[in-house]
Amino acid sequence: MRTITTTEDLAAFCNEAASCDYVTVDTEFLRERTYYSQLCLIQMAMPGEDDENAVLIDPLSGNLDLAPLYELFRNQAVVKVFHAARQDLEIFYVDAGVIPQPLFDTQIAAMVCGFGEQVGYETLVKRIAKQQLDKSSRFTDWSRRPLTEAQKKYALADVTHLRKIYEYLADKLRRQKREAWVEEELGILTSPETYIVRPEEAWQRVRTRTSSPRFLALVKTLAEFRESYAQRNNVPRNRVFKDDALTELASTKPTDIKDLSRSRLLLREARKGEIAEGILAAVKAGLEMPQDEMPKPDRSNDKLQVDPALADLLRVLLKAKADGAGVAPRLIAATSELDALSAGKRDLPALHGWRHEVFGEDALRLCEGEVGLAARKGRVEIVEL
Repeated sequence: MRTITTTEDLAAFCNEAASCDYVTVDTEFLRERTYYSQLCLIQMAMPGEDDENAVLIDPLSGNLDLAPLYELFRNQAVVKVFHAARQDLEIFYVDAGVIPQPLFDTQIAAMVCGFGEQVGYETLVKRIAKQQLDKSSRFTDWSRRPLTEAQKKYALADVTHLRKIYEYLADKLRRQKREAWVEEELGILTSPETYIVRPEEAWQRVRTRTSSPRFLALVKTLAEFRESYAQRNNVPRNRVFKDDALTELASTKPTDIKDLSRSRLLLREARKGEIAEGILAAVKAGLEMPQDEMPKPDRSNDKLQVDPALADLLRVLLKAKADGAGVAPRLIAATSELDALSAGKRDLPALHGWRHEVFGEDALRLCEGEVGLAARKGRVEIVEL
Protein backbone atom coordinates (compact mmCIF):
# COMPACT_ATOMS: atom_id res chain seq x y z
CA MET A 1 0.00 0.00 0.00
CA ARG A 2 1.46 3.30 -1.11
CA THR A 3 1.29 6.35 1.17
CA ILE A 4 2.02 9.79 -0.26
CA THR A 5 3.71 12.20 2.14
CA THR A 6 5.32 14.80 -0.14
CA THR A 7 3.98 17.40 -2.55
CA GLU A 8 6.22 16.02 -5.31
CA ASP A 9 4.74 12.52 -5.04
CA LEU A 10 1.21 13.94 -4.84
CA ALA A 11 1.79 15.97 -7.99
CA ALA A 12 3.06 12.87 -9.82
CA PHE A 13 0.00 10.87 -8.81
CA CYS A 14 -2.40 13.67 -9.77
CA ASN A 15 -0.69 14.14 -13.15
CA GLU A 16 -1.21 10.44 -13.86
CA ALA A 17 -4.82 10.60 -12.62
CA ALA A 18 -5.51 13.52 -14.97
CA SER A 19 -5.38 11.08 -17.90
CA CYS A 20 -8.11 8.85 -16.39
CA ASP A 21 -11.86 9.05 -16.96
CA TYR A 22 -12.46 9.10 -13.20
CA VAL A 23 -10.87 8.86 -9.76
CA THR A 24 -12.49 7.66 -6.55
CA VAL A 25 -12.01 9.75 -3.40
CA ASP A 26 -12.71 9.44 0.33
CA THR A 27 -11.43 11.07 3.51
CA GLU A 28 -10.94 10.25 7.15
CA PHE A 29 -11.32 13.12 9.61
CA LEU A 30 -12.05 14.05 13.21
CA ARG A 31 -14.60 16.58 14.39
CA GLU A 32 -15.41 15.67 17.98
CA ARG A 33 -13.19 18.38 19.48
CA THR A 34 -13.26 21.06 16.77
CA TYR A 35 -15.75 23.21 14.86
CA TYR A 36 -14.08 22.49 11.53
CA SER A 37 -13.20 18.95 10.50
CA GLN A 38 -9.58 17.97 10.98
CA LEU A 39 -8.51 16.24 7.77
CA CYS A 40 -6.43 13.21 8.69
CA LEU A 41 -6.24 11.07 5.57
CA ILE A 42 -7.26 11.14 1.90
CA GLN A 43 -7.78 7.94 -0.06
CA MET A 44 -7.79 7.93 -3.87
CA ALA A 45 -7.83 5.34 -6.63
CA MET A 46 -7.58 5.41 -10.39
CA PRO A 47 -9.33 2.69 -12.45
CA GLY A 48 -7.84 -0.72 -11.75
CA GLU A 49 -8.15 -3.87 -9.64
CA ASP A 50 -7.60 -4.53 -5.92
CA ASP A 51 -5.04 -2.07 -4.46
CA GLU A 52 -3.67 -1.29 -7.91
CA ASN A 53 -3.51 2.45 -8.66
CA ALA A 54 -4.79 3.28 -5.16
CA VAL A 55 -2.99 5.52 -2.67
CA LEU A 56 -3.26 6.99 0.80
CA ILE A 57 -2.42 10.70 1.06
CA ASP A 58 -1.24 11.87 4.48
CA PRO A 59 -2.03 15.58 5.06
CA LEU A 60 -0.51 15.31 8.56
CA SER A 61 2.95 14.49 7.26
CA GLY A 62 4.05 18.14 7.44
CA ASN A 63 5.66 18.06 3.97
CA LEU A 64 2.50 18.08 1.88
CA ASP A 65 0.80 20.88 -0.03
CA LEU A 66 -2.58 19.81 -1.40
CA ALA A 67 -2.41 22.21 -4.37
CA PRO A 68 -1.89 19.36 -6.94
CA LEU A 69 -4.99 17.61 -5.58
CA TYR A 70 -7.07 20.77 -5.89
CA GLU A 71 -5.84 21.22 -9.47
CA LEU A 72 -7.12 17.71 -10.22
CA PHE A 73 -10.42 18.53 -8.53
CA ARG A 74 -10.82 21.45 -10.96
CA ASN A 75 -10.03 19.28 -13.99
CA GLN A 76 -13.31 19.00 -15.92
CA ALA A 77 -12.09 15.95 -17.88
CA VAL A 78 -11.91 13.69 -14.80
CA VAL A 79 -15.01 12.63 -12.85
CA LYS A 80 -14.47 12.74 -9.08
CA VAL A 81 -16.38 9.86 -7.44
CA PHE A 82 -17.43 9.97 -3.75
CA HIS A 83 -19.94 8.14 -1.60
CA ALA A 84 -22.10 10.40 0.60
CA ALA A 85 -19.86 13.32 -0.33
CA ARG A 86 -21.21 16.20 1.75
CA GLN A 87 -18.75 16.12 4.67
CA ASP A 88 -15.80 15.41 2.38
CA LEU A 89 -16.70 18.35 0.14
CA GLU A 90 -17.12 20.65 3.13
CA ILE A 91 -13.53 19.92 4.16
CA PHE A 92 -12.14 20.84 0.74
CA TYR A 93 -14.34 23.92 0.40
CA VAL A 94 -13.40 25.26 3.84
CA ASP A 95 -9.71 24.54 3.23
CA ALA A 96 -9.36 25.91 -0.29
CA GLY A 97 -12.73 27.06 -1.61
CA VAL A 98 -12.71 24.09 -4.01
CA ILE A 99 -15.63 21.83 -4.90
CA PRO A 100 -14.58 18.88 -7.11
CA GLN A 101 -16.12 19.03 -10.60
CA PRO A 102 -17.51 17.04 -12.29
CA LEU A 103 -18.85 15.16 -9.29
CA PHE A 104 -20.50 11.75 -8.94
CA ASP A 105 -22.01 10.67 -5.61
CA THR A 106 -22.72 6.93 -5.51
CA GLN A 107 -25.22 7.30 -2.65
CA ILE A 108 -27.38 9.64 -4.73
CA ALA A 109 -26.94 7.49 -7.85
CA ALA A 110 -27.89 4.36 -5.90
CA MET A 111 -31.14 5.99 -4.72
CA VAL A 112 -31.99 6.94 -8.31
CA CYS A 113 -31.20 3.35 -9.36
CA GLY A 114 -33.57 1.83 -6.78
CA PHE A 115 -31.23 0.82 -3.94
CA GLY A 116 -33.34 2.58 -1.28
CA GLU A 117 -32.96 5.73 0.81
CA GLN A 118 -29.49 6.87 1.88
CA VAL A 119 -28.01 3.47 1.09
CA GLY A 120 -24.74 2.82 2.90
CA TYR A 121 -21.38 2.07 1.29
CA GLU A 122 -21.20 -1.35 2.93
CA THR A 123 -24.52 -2.33 1.34
CA LEU A 124 -23.32 -1.32 -2.12
CA VAL A 125 -20.06 -3.21 -1.64
CA LYS A 126 -22.04 -6.36 -0.84
CA ARG A 127 -24.63 -5.99 -3.58
CA ILE A 128 -22.52 -4.65 -6.43
CA ALA A 129 -18.86 -5.52 -5.70
CA LYS A 130 -19.85 -8.84 -4.05
CA GLN A 131 -17.32 -8.24 -1.26
CA GLN A 132 -17.37 -7.97 2.54
CA LEU A 133 -15.88 -4.96 4.31
CA ASP A 134 -13.53 -5.43 7.24
CA LYS A 135 -15.04 -3.37 10.09
CA SER A 136 -12.24 -3.87 12.62
CA SER A 137 -10.75 -0.37 12.15
CA ARG A 138 -14.04 1.53 12.02
CA PHE A 139 -13.40 3.46 15.26
CA THR A 140 -9.81 4.45 14.50
CA ASP A 141 -8.41 7.75 15.73
CA TRP A 142 -7.16 8.79 12.28
CA SER A 143 -5.01 11.59 13.72
CA ARG A 144 -2.61 9.14 15.36
CA ARG A 145 0.55 8.01 13.64
CA PRO A 146 1.82 5.58 12.55
CA LEU A 147 -1.23 3.88 11.03
CA THR A 148 -1.24 0.09 11.17
CA GLU A 149 -1.42 -2.05 8.04
CA ALA A 150 -4.96 -3.06 9.05
CA GLN A 151 -5.99 0.59 9.31
CA LYS A 152 -4.47 1.40 5.93
CA LYS A 153 -6.21 -1.57 4.34
CA TYR A 154 -9.54 -0.52 5.86
CA ALA A 155 -9.15 3.05 4.61
CA LEU A 156 -8.10 2.00 1.12
CA ALA A 157 -11.16 -0.26 0.75
CA ASP A 158 -13.30 2.89 0.80
CA VAL A 159 -12.03 3.79 -2.68
CA THR A 160 -11.03 0.47 -4.27
CA HIS A 161 -14.53 -1.07 -4.17
CA LEU A 162 -15.93 2.32 -5.12
CA ARG A 163 -14.53 1.89 -8.63
CA LYS A 164 -16.73 -1.10 -9.42
CA ILE A 165 -19.74 0.56 -7.75
CA TYR A 166 -19.27 3.71 -9.83
CA GLU A 167 -18.88 1.82 -13.10
CA TYR A 168 -21.99 -0.27 -12.38
CA LEU A 169 -24.17 2.71 -11.38
CA ALA A 170 -22.93 4.97 -14.18
CA ASP A 171 -23.72 2.27 -16.73
CA LYS A 172 -27.17 1.69 -15.26
CA LEU A 173 -27.94 5.42 -15.29
CA ARG A 174 -26.92 5.62 -18.95
CA ARG A 175 -29.14 2.67 -19.86
CA GLN A 176 -32.07 4.15 -17.93
CA LYS A 177 -31.36 7.64 -19.30
CA ARG A 178 -31.30 9.07 -15.78
CA GLU A 179 -27.96 10.88 -15.72
CA ALA A 180 -29.86 14.18 -15.64
CA TRP A 181 -31.72 13.05 -12.52
CA VAL A 182 -28.44 12.63 -10.65
CA GLU A 183 -27.09 15.94 -11.96
CA GLU A 184 -30.20 17.66 -10.62
CA GLU A 185 -29.70 16.07 -7.20
CA LEU A 186 -26.05 17.11 -7.13
CA GLY A 187 -27.02 20.78 -7.32
CA ILE A 188 -27.06 21.15 -3.53
CA LEU A 189 -23.72 19.37 -3.07
CA THR A 190 -21.96 21.51 -5.66
CA SER A 191 -23.31 24.82 -4.39
CA PRO A 192 -20.90 26.81 -2.16
CA GLU A 193 -23.93 27.99 -0.16
CA THR A 194 -24.24 24.46 1.25
CA TYR A 195 -20.93 24.87 3.10
CA ILE A 196 -21.18 28.48 4.27
CA VAL A 197 -22.44 28.85 7.85
CA ARG A 198 -23.46 32.41 8.65
CA PRO A 199 -23.65 33.16 12.39
CA GLU A 200 -26.60 35.54 11.89
CA GLU A 201 -28.62 32.61 10.51
CA ALA A 202 -27.68 30.10 13.22
CA TRP A 203 -30.88 30.73 15.23
CA GLN A 204 -32.90 28.98 12.53
CA ARG A 205 -31.42 25.64 13.60
CA VAL A 206 -32.49 26.05 17.23
CA ARG A 207 -35.77 24.33 18.05
CA THR A 208 -38.02 26.34 20.33
CA ARG A 209 -41.57 26.01 21.59
CA THR A 210 -42.08 29.76 21.90
CA SER A 211 -42.71 31.98 18.90
CA SER A 212 -42.68 35.33 20.71
CA PRO A 213 -40.70 37.82 18.56
CA ARG A 214 -38.74 39.08 21.60
CA PHE A 215 -37.88 35.53 22.66
CA LEU A 216 -36.76 34.74 19.11
CA ALA A 217 -34.68 37.93 19.08
CA LEU A 218 -32.81 36.65 22.14
CA VAL A 219 -32.40 33.22 20.55
CA LYS A 220 -30.99 34.93 17.45
CA THR A 221 -28.40 37.05 19.26
CA LEU A 222 -27.34 34.19 21.54
CA ALA A 223 -27.03 31.74 18.63
CA GLU A 224 -25.08 34.30 16.60
CA PHE A 225 -22.60 34.83 19.44
CA ARG A 226 -22.21 31.08 19.97
CA GLU A 227 -21.58 30.40 16.27
CA SER A 228 -19.08 33.24 15.94
CA TYR A 229 -17.22 32.15 19.06
CA ALA A 230 -17.15 28.51 17.91
CA GLN A 231 -15.84 29.43 14.46
CA ARG A 232 -13.25 31.86 15.82
CA ASN A 233 -11.91 29.38 18.37
CA ASN A 234 -12.50 26.23 16.30
CA VAL A 235 -14.50 24.47 19.00
CA PRO A 236 -17.83 22.61 18.65
CA ARG A 237 -20.79 24.91 19.25
CA ASN A 238 -22.08 22.58 21.99
CA ARG A 239 -18.81 23.12 23.86
CA VAL A 240 -19.74 26.80 24.12
CA PHE A 241 -23.26 26.07 25.34
CA LYS A 242 -25.95 23.64 24.23
CA ASP A 243 -29.33 24.43 22.73
CA ASP A 244 -31.20 23.78 25.98
CA ALA A 245 -28.94 26.27 27.78
CA LEU A 246 -29.48 28.76 24.96
CA THR A 247 -33.27 28.63 25.26
CA GLU A 248 -32.97 28.84 29.05
CA LEU A 249 -30.90 32.02 28.69
CA ALA A 250 -33.46 33.45 26.26
CA SER A 251 -36.12 32.85 28.91
CA THR A 252 -34.23 34.06 32.00
CA LYS A 253 -32.51 37.04 30.30
CA PRO A 254 -29.48 37.31 32.61
CA THR A 255 -28.01 40.80 32.97
CA ASP A 256 -24.90 40.09 35.06
CA ILE A 257 -22.56 37.32 36.20
CA LYS A 258 -24.68 36.69 39.29
CA ASP A 259 -27.68 35.97 37.08
CA LEU A 260 -25.57 33.61 34.96
CA SER A 261 -24.55 31.63 38.04
CA ARG A 262 -28.19 30.68 38.58
CA SER A 263 -28.44 28.89 35.24
CA ARG A 264 -29.18 25.20 35.61
CA LEU A 265 -27.91 24.20 32.16
CA LEU A 266 -24.94 26.46 31.44
CA LEU A 267 -21.51 24.80 31.48
CA ARG A 268 -19.15 25.96 34.20
CA GLU A 269 -16.68 27.31 31.63
CA ALA A 270 -19.42 29.53 30.17
CA ARG A 271 -20.11 31.33 33.46
CA LYS A 272 -16.92 33.38 33.29
CA GLY A 273 -14.49 35.04 30.94
CA GLU A 274 -15.10 35.69 27.24
CA ILE A 275 -18.11 33.38 26.91
CA ALA A 276 -19.92 34.92 29.89
CA GLU A 277 -19.25 38.41 28.55
CA GLY A 278 -20.49 37.35 25.13
CA ILE A 279 -23.68 35.88 26.58
CA LEU A 280 -24.49 39.04 28.52
CA ALA A 281 -23.78 41.22 25.47
CA ALA A 282 -25.98 38.97 23.32
CA VAL A 283 -28.85 39.14 25.82
CA LYS A 284 -28.54 42.92 25.94
CA ALA A 285 -28.61 43.09 22.13
CA GLY A 286 -31.66 40.84 21.99
CA LEU A 287 -33.53 42.96 24.54
CA GLU A 288 -32.69 46.16 22.67
CA MET A 289 -33.45 44.84 19.17
CA PRO A 290 -36.03 47.06 17.44
CA GLN A 291 -39.34 45.36 16.88
CA ASP A 292 -39.16 45.63 13.11
CA GLU A 293 -35.81 43.75 13.13
CA MET A 294 -36.97 40.87 15.30
CA PRO A 295 -37.08 37.46 13.60
CA LYS A 296 -40.52 36.19 12.84
CA PRO A 297 -41.55 32.54 12.89
CA ASP A 298 -42.39 30.95 9.55
CA ARG A 299 -46.17 30.75 9.50
CA SER A 300 -46.52 30.01 5.81
CA ASN A 301 -47.95 26.57 6.57
CA ASP A 302 -50.22 27.63 9.44
CA LYS A 303 -53.16 28.44 7.17
CA LEU A 304 -52.85 25.35 4.99
CA GLN A 305 -56.03 23.32 5.06
CA VAL A 306 -54.75 19.80 4.55
CA ASP A 307 -57.24 17.45 2.89
CA PRO A 308 -56.54 14.16 4.73
CA ALA A 309 -58.30 11.98 2.16
CA LEU A 310 -56.47 13.57 -0.77
CA ALA A 311 -53.17 13.40 1.11
CA ASP A 312 -53.71 9.65 1.60
CA LEU A 313 -54.44 9.22 -2.11
CA LEU A 314 -51.25 11.11 -2.93
CA ARG A 315 -49.31 8.73 -0.68
CA VAL A 316 -50.74 5.77 -2.57
CA LEU A 317 -49.88 7.40 -5.89
CA LEU A 318 -46.34 8.19 -4.71
CA LYS A 319 -45.74 4.59 -3.65
CA ALA A 320 -47.03 3.29 -6.98
CA LYS A 321 -44.98 5.77 -9.00
CA ALA A 322 -41.82 5.17 -6.95
CA ASP A 323 -42.17 1.39 -7.33
CA GLY A 324 -42.72 1.79 -11.05
CA ALA A 325 -39.67 4.01 -11.46
CA GLY A 326 -37.55 1.91 -9.10
CA VAL A 327 -36.61 4.79 -6.82
CA ALA A 328 -37.08 5.48 -3.12
CA PRO A 329 -40.39 7.33 -2.45
CA ARG A 330 -38.74 9.92 -0.19
CA LEU A 331 -36.34 10.81 -2.99
CA ILE A 332 -39.38 12.02 -4.92
CA ALA A 333 -41.39 13.72 -2.17
CA ALA A 334 -41.48 14.02 1.61
CA THR A 335 -44.71 13.41 3.54
CA SER A 336 -44.93 17.11 4.37
CA GLU A 337 -44.92 17.91 0.63
CA LEU A 338 -47.88 15.61 0.05
CA ASP A 339 -49.82 17.36 2.82
CA ALA A 340 -48.95 20.77 1.34
CA LEU A 341 -49.93 19.57 -2.13
CA SER A 342 -53.32 18.39 -0.85
CA ALA A 343 -53.81 21.84 0.71
CA GLY A 344 -53.26 23.62 -2.59
CA LYS A 345 -49.58 24.57 -2.36
CA ARG A 346 -47.81 24.31 -5.70
CA ASP A 347 -44.28 25.67 -5.25
CA LEU A 348 -42.86 22.29 -4.24
CA PRO A 349 -39.76 20.31 -5.33
CA ALA A 350 -41.96 17.34 -6.26
CA LEU A 351 -43.51 19.43 -9.03
CA HIS A 352 -40.23 20.33 -10.74
CA GLY A 353 -37.56 18.63 -12.80
CA TRP A 354 -37.48 14.85 -13.07
CA ARG A 355 -39.83 14.55 -10.09
CA HIS A 356 -42.56 16.28 -12.11
CA GLU A 357 -42.07 13.76 -14.88
CA VAL A 358 -42.21 10.75 -12.56
CA PHE A 359 -44.84 11.88 -10.05
CA GLY A 360 -45.75 15.57 -10.08
CA GLU A 361 -47.74 15.69 -13.31
CA ASP A 362 -50.09 12.87 -12.28
CA ALA A 363 -50.24 14.19 -8.71
CA LEU A 364 -51.58 17.51 -9.99
CA ARG A 365 -54.13 15.71 -12.16
CA LEU A 366 -55.24 13.72 -9.12
CA CYS A 367 -55.62 16.94 -7.11
CA GLU A 368 -57.69 18.49 -9.92
CA GLY A 369 -60.02 15.49 -10.11
CA GLU A 370 -58.94 14.58 -13.62
CA VAL A 371 -57.81 11.07 -12.67
CA GLY A 372 -58.51 8.50 -9.96
CA LEU A 373 -56.75 5.42 -8.62
CA ALA A 374 -57.79 1.80 -8.99
CA ALA A 375 -56.38 -1.49 -7.73
CA ARG A 376 -55.99 -4.07 -10.47
CA LYS A 377 -54.23 -7.41 -10.13
CA GLY A 378 -52.28 -6.25 -7.09
CA ARG A 379 -51.20 -2.99 -8.69
CA VAL A 380 -52.36 0.60 -8.35
CA GLU A 381 -53.24 2.18 -11.68
CA ILE A 382 -54.34 5.65 -12.78
CA VAL A 383 -57.85 5.86 -14.16
CA GLU A 384 -59.01 8.72 -16.39
CA LEU A 385 -62.16 10.39 -15.08
